[in-house]
Amino acid sequence: MTLKRHYAQAMERLYVLCVVLSGVALVAITLIIPFGVFMRYVMNNPQSWPEPASVVMMVLFSFVGGAAVYRANVHIAVESLTQAVSPRVRGYMSQIVQLLMALIAIFMIGYGLELCQITWHQSVAEFPGLPVGLVYGPIPLGGALTLLFLIEKVWVGPAPRTSIMFSDEAVEME
Repeated sequence: MTLKRHYAQAMERLYVLCVVLSGVALVAITLIIPFGVFMRYVMNNPQSWPEPASVVMMVLFSFVGGAAVYRANVHIAVESLTQAVSPRVRGYMSQIVQLLMALIAIFMIGYGLELCQITWHQSVAEFPGLPVGLVYGPIPLGGALTLLFLIEKVWVGPAPRTSIMFSDEAVEME
């Protein structure tokens, strides 16, 4: 088995992990927010933790899920410009986009790690044992995941149609 194939398989597993983590975070948010509303308005016993817990889950969902969305190529994109140019120019534009994505991922890793270090000794008020730096951890993690998925896209090529990413596509009915 070639190195490219091993890398592609590792990225497939990493993609699934990203989707699972993001899905768990989204389900947690979906359960936590109504609980907080119920406790505040029905039981007249407001809880202090649901809102900050949801923010922590949203940070995880956004950055880890964003990396998965990038790999699956289902992010928001304006394609009218790329459709209006020749295939040769489209290829150059794609290379520029990949370069910009790499720069953004590296920025997220570098400045995200710095943010984590700066805020590590602060704690979330509602969770005294939880460092703020850990809450910001998904920022450099999302950058690293995006960079790994970008390397896959550039080095290995797009994921094959047999990838789990395509398992939920609509099927043509006869």
